[in-house]
Amino acid sequence: MQKDVPTLFEWAGGAAALHRLTRVFYDKVRSDPLLEPVFRNMSGDHPAHVAAFIGEVFGGPKDYSETHGGHPAMISHHLNRHLTEAQRRQWIALLLDAADEVELPDDPEFRSAFVAYLEWGTRLAKLNSQDGAAPALHEPMPRWGWGVPGGPYVPSGKS
Repeated sequence: MQKDVPTLFEWAGGAAALHRLTRVFYDKVRSDPLLEPVFRNMSGDHPAHVAAFIGEVFGGPKDYSETHGGHPAMISHHLNRHLTEAQRRQWIALLLDAADEVELPDDPEFRSAFVAYLEWGTRLAKLNSQDGAAPALHEPMPRWGWGVPGGPYVPSGKS
């Protein structure tokens, strides 16, 4: 029988750790020539909002949904931003640097789940930022866990 497994939120160190992460990360963004223009006009609360979003996705409190509009609001923030692949990759690189700097857990299981979410989330944000994107704004908040290898998803009817 498996013992209680902590959420990614708990394993990361909770809200305090994610707030440290996003503060350090957005300090890096402000001085990055590729990303600074994208975030030039962000509010001072932006790092805290992103920390709340990541926290909720990783199994923490539903603060982002309750106070900031949940996943539909996050999707809406990316509409018509025209994010590039280079910006997406730089966003991930700086966030991983910040994760090391604030000493988020560096065990392979946590970092694998963390990077998997960053890849998925940033690719979705990039897609939703392009002209003509019509994302489903009713989608629930994603919930990310430890992951279980199982091979690629194959839609029913295909093999």
